[in-house]
Amino acid sequence: MEFLDNSVSLKDDGFYIDDVSLNTIIKEYAAPLFIYDGNYIEKKYLSLYKHIPWKKLKIFYAMKANYNVSILKMLKEKNASLDTVSPAEVLLSSKLGYPPENVIFTANNMTDQEMDEVKKSGVLFNIDSLSRLEKYGKKYPDTDICIRFNPDVIAGENSKVQTGGESTKFGVLLSEVENIKKIVEKYGLAVKGLHEHTGSGISETESVYQSMRNLLSIAKRENFPNLEFISFGGGFKVPYTPEDKKIDYSEFGKNITNIFSSFCKEYGKELYLCFEPGKYVVAEGGYFVVQVNTIKNNRGRMIVGTNSGFPHLIRPVLYNAYHHICNISNPRGKMFTYDICGNICETGDLFASQRQLPEVREGDFLLIMNAGAYCYSMGSIYNLRPLPNEVFIYNGRANLSTKMLSSNDFVENILRGHCG
Repeated sequence: MEFLDNSVSLKDDGFYIDDVSLNTIIKEYAAPLFIYDGNYIEKKYLSLYKHIPWKKLKIFYAMKANYNVSILKMLKEKNASLDTVSPAEVLLSSKLGYPPENVIFTANNMTDQEMDEVKKSGVLFNIDSLSRLEKYGKKYPDTDICIRFNPDVIAGENSKVQTGGESTKFGVLLSEVENIKKIVEKYGLAVKGLHEHTGSGISETESVYQSMRNLLSIAKRENFPNLEFISFGGGFKVPYTPEDKKIDYSEFGKNITNIFSSFCKEYGKELYLCFEPGKYVVAEGGYFVVQVNTIKNNRGRMIVGTNSGFPHLIRPVLYNAYHHICNISNPRGKMFTYDICGNICETGDLFASQRQLPEVREGDFLLIMNAGAYCYSMGSIYNLRPLPNEVFIYNGRANLSTKMLSSNDFVENILRGHCG
């Protein structure tokens, strides 16, 4: 089988993840089913500390990519920090024992209610607009903050995830630094950090370097004398297609370190260098299993129907994203071309269009790769279909992490929440 990464292997009796049989997992937990390789995710997280040789490096995992509790618990054991974007994410981090100093709150267009709710937690705010900074300063003067700037660089694998440039809603313009300083002085705020995020799935490393240089150009002592860290977001690219070029992250890390080292010498203080990866940490360590229940031959076009759909994995519909698919029931079969479809009442409900796979038969199980990031976490209950089971594999053991509700329990939950 082509395009199997280090966490998946094909043996005589089937596929394995971390020496755990997929056949055994599917038999016990059924499909549709998300599977996460905890050891692989741990390896990806720790690799950043190897690739980026800055002794004051701090990695904030962007939990919006995947908030699976088993993953978050494992990362906490590795002393990870968290980037959060909602009050519920902050609350979950607290319930799991993450200390406030290891959590940052980077909400977009937050409300006053959200601001007050999160402030009680003690986590640091990363504020991305002049109006919110004014409101925050008025309510909470003489406190520490971080400011998110727009790096004025456009990069990312899809226009919907490009977070820099003039058309984005994110961040304060670099040209607004004097206005930031006025508000900060007015309310006695201490700017402890600066932040930028360029986009997701950035393949052009020069875009990252330019974003860093743009932010660092305003990070001067006369502007921000109390800095303790600077964060350059996430967006590290992972390969999704067999043809995707892998980035040399060791070389990338050296270049990042050189840029930051030069800045710190000029600033006169060695600051923390921070990043907030999500996809990089979890994407390749996640898999989604669906079962084939229908096959149609539409005048030569083979339509494969499965027992899941885009509410469980929306990236292909939302971003035209590619996810590699393996027929784990017939891996060595003759190759044919198929449309792999879901079970939702939408024509666009496809996991793949005109994809070559070993012969697919009704009852076969398909393994959708790179499903660890922005799949379950972006899931919905459209068509009133519950979200699938999640299984976490770690140190050779597979455990149910999140249980799929039965139709009866699912409906009862809806009725319990009804206020009419």
